Amino acid sequence: MQTLTRRAALATTLALPALSVRAQTPWAPSRPVRIVVPFQGGGATDLTARLLAERLGPMLGQPVVVDNRPGAGGNVGADMVAKSDPDGHTLLMCTIGTASINQFLYSRMPFRPEDLAAVALVNLVANGVIVNPSVPARNFAEFLAYAKANPGRLNYGTPGNGTSGHLCGEYLKARAGIDLTHVPYRGTGGVVPDLIGGNIQVAIDNMPAYLPHVRAGTLRLLAVTTKDRYFAAPEVPTVGESGVPGFEAVAWFGVQAPARMPAVILQRYAAAIAEISRDPAVIARQREIGAEPNYLGPVEFEAFIRAENEKWREVVRLSGAKLD
Repeated sequence: MQTLTRRAALATTLALPALSVRAQTPWAPSRPVRIVVPFQGGGATDLTARLLAERLGPMLGQPVVVDNRPGAGGNVGADMVAKSDPDGHTLLMCTIGTASINQFLYSRMPFRPEDLAAVALVNLVANGVIVNPSVPARNFAEFLAYAKANPGRLNYGTPGNGTSGHLCGEYLKARAGIDLTHVPYRGTGGVVPDLIGGNIQVAIDNMPAYLPHVRAGTLRLLAVTTKDRYFAAPEVPTVGESGVPGFEAVAWFGVQAPARMPAVILQRYAAAIAEISRDPAVIARQREIGAEPNYLGPVEFEAFIRAENEKWREVVRLSGAKLD
């Protein structure tokens, strides 16, 4: 009996280093990881997701692919992730719309906000009021005057119902007393060519995809919706300083996961995204596409979403916007 006890103790002692190694080994996916983007390609959501995917793959030891699933203001893709297996192989590139606005805008939601867990906030992006050069307005004040003199004549495109561009447009209509017709797309990728081609006259949308065309003179940026001027176009005034005092709206992009995902997996992704966010090359690339890096971890991001909910609940109420 004594010999057996000594043998058991020895076996336990020998096993401890192996157990310690296993305990310290970070979680890793067993197959390719999918980041669902709930909009078409080409917009800020898609660009941010692809930047993350490019860096996450080597860190995790598995390919990370972007899967564009547009529809219903982002609800289609978000619902897909909310109902997916929480095994760490499916993530959502969430937006201000999918994580906050839609629950107040849509009378019926296919998922509950609590079905998705906050992983990390990645960046902030300004929205802009961009027009086709055929619109007879060289600045935002002239745009407001033209819109008031021609009610219902201007169509404004956004990436979809429930996006920050949509709510910015509806809030602007209510605050400025203008009548614009909303044209929802399935992502920024559909808005840009139609704006350039003159099929719509105005876009209210995240700035990254429009900057090259603004710089080329193909499109005209009249104002940005942030509180302060936009770092990528400091010469362009804000809506607030151009006739609608106090107007402010900032789009943001982050990562969410199925709510039942084990904490060890969620923390692995949060740590990886934190490391990526500190990389000077990644910071530079985000700024190149017009995004302001702004990492928040799971707890901070969840608190951020709660604060945004309070704001956008009131904006939706004031705008009067409602969708089935």
